[in-house]
Amino acid sequence: QVQLVESGGGLVQAGGSLRLSCAASGRGFSTFAMGWFRQAPGKEREFVSVISRGGSNTYYADSVKGRFTISRDNAKNTVYLQMNSLKPDDTAVYYCAVKRGTTGQAMDVVTSYNYWGQGTQVTVSS
Repeated sequence: QVQLVESGGGLVQAGGSLRLSCAASGRGFSTFAMGWFRQAPGKEREFVSVISRGGSNTYYADSVKGRFTISRDNAKNTVYLQMNSLKPDDTAVYYCAVKRGTTGQAMDVVTSYNYWGQGTQVTVSS
């Protein structure tokens, strides 16, 4: 069993930055890939980014590529999402999740992830 707790969300102006953290408890953090998703009001949950077990492989949604950076610290059981050049369209609740299987397989599919945090709200004002 894995528990995930996100933090770092908040209100920021367009063009600003935020760094989200996701702390994991339970065993085996370094043995699975980790992902970030987001969900805006009235919309489906969408893939943002995923990182491999050791952190060497990362993937991003086209909408955030070049602006967001995912990283992890396995010694701290924590995965991060650095978000720069934020836009109002980035406003959503952001969730971290544990990925089943290999990093790149169906990485943008919600059902490829089996443990989820409670989410942290990110609001970008124009």
